[in-house]
Amino acid sequence: MTEAPNLSQAVHALQDLYPLRYAEDWDAPGLVVGDLRAPVRVIHCAVDPTLDVVDEAISMGADLLITHHPLFFRAVHEVSGLGFRGEIVRRLIEHHCALWVGHTNADAAYRGVADSAATAFGLEELRPLVPIEDANSSHQVGLGRVGVMPGSKTLGDVARRVAEVLPATQLGIQVSGDLDAVVHTVAVLPGSGDSLFEEVRNSSADVYITSDLRHHPATDARQQALYEIEMRQAGIPLGGGASSSPALINTPHSAIEGLWFNNAPQDVANRIEASSGFRPRISVSSLNTDPWTMCIPGAAEERHSELS
Repeated sequence: MTEAPNLSQAVHALQDLYPLRYAEDWDAPGLVVGDLRAPVRVIHCAVDPTLDVVDEAISMGADLLITHHPLFFRAVHEVSGLGFRGEIVRRLIEHHCALWVGHTNADAAYRGVADSAATAFGLEELRPLVPIEDANSSHQVGLGRVGVMPGSKTLGDVARRVAEVLPATQLGIQVSGDLDAVVHTVAVLPGSGDSLFEEVRNSSADVYITSDLRHHPATDARQQALYEIEMRQAGIPLGGGASSSPALINTPHSAIEGLWFNNAPQDVANRIEASSGFRPRISVSSLNTDPWTMCIPGAAEERHSELS
């Protein structure tokens, strides 16, 4: 039987797939916890390194936990029992389970988070929304993806497709736009995306699928879209080179990023096997790590009727 690779070899394979050089300047993905000499036979994957996810990985005998979100976003000065992060580190070390994070590096990579989400939504002819130049890659890489929606699909059709393929959450999705409008081009940015509205406008996307859209940027984008439609109907070009503001589909953050695991388990297993001759057993967490546990639709219209 082929000997299992050690953690150092597994990390090397992971960082071939999701190079750390793709990470944003503020980000620090990669290996967080682990003994580089320890064997890696069983790998568990999840979006968030929560206490429940760590316990799940331990219960499955995982030697390595791969998550999308970091355990530490900022510098820390202790990993004691005073906080949950210290407890997570303790449990991982005690049970000989390493933790590796693929965050913005995995967002940008080929078959990474953005690629996986865009493909799951049915988009074709993908290109990065914000390209990264990498002479070492034979594929286009970068943040987000822009693609073509085949067939004659409306915004309502696209929204229903998104809802169908996303992991279930209490939050669901929100849509802003004309549900009967025909969609040709779609921009996708898993994670918080309201800082890239200008890039999305310049991509000529009809729809922007992302997460964590705040009230003011989303309202401004929608109002600009309505105004541009009004001006076009009046035969008045606004100029500036940018396309009309797109319709919006706001998704639960953890759900859209969880689509990475449509591709990652097979890709990671293949890469480790190719480099070591050993194929690890890889599983994906079934836990819902979205923070919201209940969603109640507003009932203002019903209250208004009662008052009338």
